[in-house]
Amino acid sequence: MLDRAIIDHASPTLARLKLGNLFNHTMGQDFPAEFAALRRQLMGRGVTMTILKISRGKALIYLYRAEELKRTIEDGGVRRLLETCGYQSFDLNGALNTLKTRLNDLDAFPHEIGIFLGYPLEDVLGFIENGGRNCLTCGCWKVYSNECEAHKAFERYKKCKAVYQTLFASGCPLSKLTVAVKPA
Repeated sequence: MLDRAIIDHASPTLARLKLGNLFNHTMGQDFPAEFAALRRQLMGRGVTMTILKISRGKALIYLYRAEELKRTIEDGGVRRLLETCGYQSFDLNGALNTLKTRLNDLDAFPHEIGIFLGYPLEDVLGFIENGGRNCLTCGCWKVYSNECEAHKAFERYKKCKAVYQTLFASGCPLSKLTVAVKPA
């Protein structure tokens, strides 16, 4: 069930603790209808869900907070990084389309994907500059800059996932577990 996968892999995004999460999900017969229904439900709460890639019967699903991603992409340092990776459009749709293209063209994940997941720019740059080696610590991502803050974030995400799994298992629906976007 897709709603269970969202709880297991994207609770921090539902809780507004993280910009986005990424996970693979097997595409069964009911997947298109379930995906469409959950997508509509989440959009009403400020969360967007899209498929970045389909391969071998699995969908690579990206669940994210669109307004937060938009602000992140507008950051000067992030924009410079994306430009070096071949991005030419910096509106939300343009950046996501470039990410989709890069995911489909490369054999591995493009390193800038950390930006789309809300990882600190310094850690994304550190990963690229060090080829994934020499990190200070490793958790949800490889950390190159602020180890203490990263550990706090890792613990928040871990606790959030456990709480959301418990609530979901007790019958709390996904709609109630998704923190709505703040009104403007």
